[in-house]
Amino acid sequence: MSTVKEMLDSKGREVFTIGVSQSAFESVEKMVAVQVGALPVLDNTGRLVGIVSERDYVRKIIMKNCSVSDISVSDIMTKDVVVAREDTSVDKCMALMTHKKIRHLPIVEGQDLVGIIAVGDLMKFIIKQQSMTIEELQSFIMEETGGSG
Repeated sequence: MSTVKEMLDSKGREVFTIGVSQSAFESVEKMVAVQVGALPVLDNTGRLVGIVSERDYVRKIIMKNCSVSDISVSDIMTKDVVVAREDTSVDKCMALMTHKKIRHLPIVEGQDLVGIIAVGDLMKFIIKQQSMTIEELQSFIMEETGGSG
């Protein structure tokens, strides 16, 4: 069974974050600049304290017609962050993200943020794994049948 560690080893471990005291507008600017849909939010000590997404921005600022200049990340972030560990199975992550209706899943080991995966990352990884399995099965069939298909 594939794990988050295998997926992070394949996709990379770079994580873009934002500080808890930065403005909500800065969070959106950063998401646009680095082309991500969510940023883990860290406190002054580097500890994960939340996650802010484009969805948070839309629901908590735009839909409530608030002024973006006075709103901080801490005002709009999701505080109860759902996380996974490197030894979590890819299937469990998919089930967790589906059940919790989330698109981004920070990966932690102890108190340390070591990665983040998105639904798109999961889909890409699963499709790659399935393609490899199909190729292996096709090779096996060709060998068993003497190459006649």
